[in-house]
Amino acid sequence: MRSILFLTIALLLAQSPSTNAADRGEFYLKDGDRVVFYGDSITEQRLYTTFAETFVVTRFPDLKVNFVHSGWGGDRVTGGGGGNIDKRLKRDVLAYNPTVVTIMLGMNDASYRAFDEAVFNTYTNGYESMVRTLKQAIPNLRLTLIQPSPFDDVTRPPNFPGGYNEVLVRYGKYIQELAEREKATVADLNTAVTEATVKANQKNKELAVKFNPDRVHPAGPGQLLMAAELVKAWKAPALVTAVEINGEEGKVSKSEGTTVTGLQNSQGLSWVQADRSLPMPVDLKDSVYSLAMSSSDLMETLNQQRIKVTGLKTGNYNLKIDGDSVGVFSHEELAAGLNLAALPTPMVKQAQEVHRFTLLHNELHALRWRQVQVKTEDSLPHKAAALKALDDLESDVVAQQRQAAKPLSRKYEIVPQI
Repeated sequence: MRSILFLTIALLLAQSPSTNAADRGEFYLKDGDRVVFYGDSITEQRLYTTFAETFVVTRFPDLKVNFVHSGWGGDRVTGGGGGNIDKRLKRDVLAYNPTVVTIMLGMNDASYRAFDEAVFNTYTNGYESMVRTLKQAIPNLRLTLIQPSPFDDVTRPPNFPGGYNEVLVRYGKYIQELAEREKATVADLNTAVTEATVKANQKNKELAVKFNPDRVHPAGPGQLLMAAELVKAWKAPALVTAVEINGEEGKVSKSEGTTVTGLQNSQGLSWVQADRSLPMPVDLKDSVYSLAMSSSDLMETLNQQRIKVTGLKTGNYNLKIDGDSVGVFSHEELAAGLNLAALPTPMVKQAQEVHRFTLLHNELHALRWRQVQVKTEDSLPHKAAALKALDDLESDVVAQQRQAAKPLSRKYEIVPQI
């Protein structure tokens, strides 16, 4: 009897939602996952999705995860220009045998007007039908339901009392409730982005408008903030690497996410780092991206590549990586610590190359899907060969992306500035 009781308890614990990876603080995506991003034109922009993909590939270079971007402009829960919802799900989601699907719909569904109960009911009924269809087709599918991204009622006055974003927030609350019922992951791409826009608008209204130029479709900086919220929902880690060195004693006191070897403290410091991941590439030279970063917590919560060097003599020091100067810093700045992810390091440049391949493979997929698969007749004798050739080409680019994401050993030098 006691063994049966213990077995029953063990089974209940195994089935408890608290034992899933997200609740345990583990990263949501696993080796072998196939992720499909589904949504409307905001997903079709391939911005928040490609930023999220590059984050995963650079932070987890050994993780084999495939990404497919299936956004179609104008879509609602009933479908749109790409066909009705049944056709869209069959052709653009289920055909890829995903293990993970993210869904972001609502911007068009709420019809750009004050809250309407009948319109909302169409959305909820359609959304729940879509979730049922996906789960019935793939019983073990993991869903990430995304609360609608913001309509910009911050940098410009609302079009009606309360504003359209307030309507989208109401839709988002339903998404959260649905996710809880379905034991799905939920990602809020509205709250933090709106808060960052408010802060940015107070600092520089002219630049803040550029987060979301037409109020509906965020540009790169706004979509980078959206991607941050998505990977946070997936329990993304903040840390790339953290290294602390006592320059006076010539000792490494901390090394996380990397291996430090060959430390020498003759006429400055030098050592070699073999990191296990890359930082997320962020273009801080761009004034709008820089404003987005200073108005959000992205760098603090997702992009920490710390180096701290104490015990240096008073003065300024040139930090070099692989012979290239990253910057000149005082001994106080080095003792306080630097975030290398915010500096023009070889690692950031390498991550930028990874993102270039991310964009390229998604452009190839969009060409294959929208221009060949959808627009040409199945009866054409060379269609299947053309699709396979484009699939193979995209696979080649993905292989380049994964190769580019492998961290390299880097030589560090801290040289007194004379």
